[in-house]
Amino acid sequence: MHILEDLARRGLINQVTDREGLEKHLSENVVTLYCGFDPTADSLHIGHLVPLMMLKRFQKAGHRPIALVGGGTGMIGDPSGRSTERSLNTEDVVKGYSDSLRAQISKILEVDQDENPVVVRNNYEWLGSMTVIDFLRDAGKHFGVNYMLAKESVSARIEQGISFTEFSYMILQSLDFQMLYMKDNCTLQIGGSDQWGNITAGMELIRRGRENEEEDVKVFGLTVPLITKADGTKFGKSAGNAVWLDAEKTSPYEFYQFWINTDDRDVMKFLRYFTFLSEEALVELEQEVDTRPEKRVAQTRLAEEVTRMVHGQEAVEQAQKISASLFSGDIKALSASEIEQGFKDVPTFQMNREDLRLVDLLVNANISSSKRQAREDITNGAIYINGERQQDLDYVLSEADQIEGKFTIIRRGKKKYFMIRYN
Repeated sequence: MHILEDLARRGLINQVTDREGLEKHLSENVVTLYCGFDPTADSLHIGHLVPLMMLKRFQKAGHRPIALVGGGTGMIGDPSGRSTERSLNTEDVVKGYSDSLRAQISKILEVDQDENPVVVRNNYEWLGSMTVIDFLRDAGKHFGVNYMLAKESVSARIEQGISFTEFSYMILQSLDFQMLYMKDNCTLQIGGSDQWGNITAGMELIRRGRENEEEDVKVFGLTVPLITKADGTKFGKSAGNAVWLDAEKTSPYEFYQFWINTDDRDVMKFLRYFTFLSEEALVELEQEVDTRPEKRVAQTRLAEEVTRMVHGQEAVEQAQKISASLFSGDIKALSASEIEQGFKDVPTFQMNREDLRLVDLLVNANISSSKRQAREDITNGAIYINGERQQDLDYVLSEADQIEGKFTIIRRGKKKYFMIRYN
C-alpha cells in the first residue's frame, strides 16, 4: 500500500500540497522529510505522538525522516494557535529543554538502528550563528508583509497584538526547510494542522531562492488533523494536566491508564492514529467494541501498544501488574515504586516509623471521622491494611505493615484508599 493511501485510510491527512505530485514523488524517490519540535518544555506530551509516528511511518515505507529540535526557533516561540505572546525562556533553559527532547525523540524513534535510521538535528546549528544582516538580506527580502499578514498564525493575532519577534517566526521556520533542502535534499515537511502557514512559507522561500535556476523545485507540505475527543474535551489532558512522555512527569502507570480510559467513541480513531496495527487487526478490534464494549479489549490493546512504544514492554507489564493488584486488593504484591505510581493521587498521611494503634491512626489520618467511627469501621470489616481485612480493635501497626519501610496502604470500604508515608 502506498504511504499516502495508508495515511488517508487512517485519517491522518488534513492538508497536502499537490497530492498527485507528492504521491508520484514518493513512489519514484527515497524522500527525505522532516518535522519540527520546539522545546517549550523539558518533555514532549502525547499531542506530539502523531507527528513522531508520522516520521516512523515514512521510515517504515523506506523514506528518510529528520526530527528537528527547535533549539533556535524555541528561543522565539511559535504564535500558531495562541492568542497571547509566549514568555521567552533563557538560552540555558532552551538548551536544556532541547537536550531533553533530543534524548526523548531518539529513544522513541530508535535512531540507533542500523538500517535507515531517523536523524535528529537541532536548528540552532544554523540559526544560532546567523546575523541580523544575513537574516534580513537572505530571508527577509523574500517575504512581503502582506503575504505574512495573510497567514492565519499572524492574522488571528492582529487585534490582540503580535510582536515583531513572533511575527518573524515563520521566516525562521522557513529557513529550516530551506536549510534542510540544501543540506539533505529534504523535500517534504510535515506538521500539525496549525503549521500549514509556516510550511507553505518554507516552500515559498525555497522556490524564491531557486527561481533563477532552470530545474523545477519539487517541495511539498503535509499536515495531520487536530485531534479531538468525542466528548468535546481537549485531547492530551488528564485531570487537567498534560499527559507527558517523560516517565518522571507522567508515570508509565498513569500513561497506561490514560489510554485504558479512552471513550468507546474514540478508541478506533486512536488505534488508527497511534498504532501500526494492520487493517485486519483493526477490524477485529472494532467488532469487539461493537459486540463486547464492556470487555474494553480495544482500549487494552491501545494502552499496550502506545505504552510499549514510549516506555517499553517492562513498563506495560508493570502497569498491568499495578492495575490487577488494585482490582484484586492484593497490595502486598506491589513494590514501593509501583505503589508510588498506583497511589499517586490518593490522600496521604505522613508519620514517623513507630508502632501506632489502628484506631488512633484512622482518626489521625482522617480516614475515620472519630474514634467511635473508627471502631465501627474496624468491627464492620471496612478496614483493610495492605489489602488484608483487619477487625481487631486492639491492632497495632508495626514495621511488619510497612512496605519496604516506606508505605502502608489503608483501604476503607470498597474503593477509598489512603497512603501512610513514613518519614
